Amino acid sequence: MTAQTEVTTDELDSLRTEINALDDELIRIWQRRAAVSKRIGEIRMANGGTRLVLDRERAILEKYRTALGEDGVQIAMLVLRAGRGPL
Repeated sequence: MTAQTEVTTDELDSLRTEINALDDELIRIWQRRAAVSKRIGEIRMANGGTRLVLDRERAILEKYRTALGEDGVQIAMLVLRAGRGPL
């Protein structure tokens, strides 16, 4: 095994460790966002409002589209559904 291969293998292991940590953080953030969103819906409905606000959802979709392109829209839809459930 050459030194270059060892460095590459070490780097690969390090990057995979970083990916695992990032995935853990994404999951934690996803779960927290869903909980906050559900609580907002509960408060809104308890005060006579609707379960969701379409203008708010459109703004979130556009934010994700702007930041991440068309794939961002798909991600945003999953994020929104996690917080409010399916329509």
